[in-house]
Amino acid sequence: LQAGTALAEPRPLGALALQDEQGRAFDRARLTGRWSLVVTGFTRCPDFCPATLALLQQLRRRVPPQRVQFVFVSVDPARDTPDALRRYLASFGGGIVGVTGTRAEVARFTRELGLGQVVVPGVGGDYTIDHSTALVLIDPEARVAGYFRAPHDLESIAADLAAL
Repeated sequence: LQAGTALAEPRPLGALALQDEQGRAFDRARLTGRWSLVVTGFTRCPDFCPATLALLQQLRRRVPPQRVQFVFVSVDPARDTPDALRRYLASFGGGIVGVTGTRAEVARFTRELGLGQVVVPGVGGDYTIDHSTALVLIDPEARVAGYFRAPHDLESIAADLAAL
């Protein structure tokens, strides 16, 4: 990879029990058969998430969807229902799979991805979430194969994805 770091030994993912933005099951099988680029975030994120989703849309225009799918995993399952994810992702042009689930299942999945997040309390019970900014590359066998760390460069990532 030019823009990222490939793992010498890809790490298999365990079973998943999540939901996509349409309310359908999102399990390990949804990550097999093609490459996936996964990012974590939440719909109320003020900066990194919108910029990263805009980047993913640009990448989608360059890489055929049968080769790579783009997945946004919400780290705020209390507020990011499938419906909220569907509306949010539609504002970026669609085509990105939104994923949510129980807090425990999302936390387990993000740990397997090697990503972290911390809930930061705010005023009056509100909160925000500090989360990893890396993009995770999943191979067609549902194994963590590499990472693209921020800042993300569109041209380099596009070249890496095209070369897969």
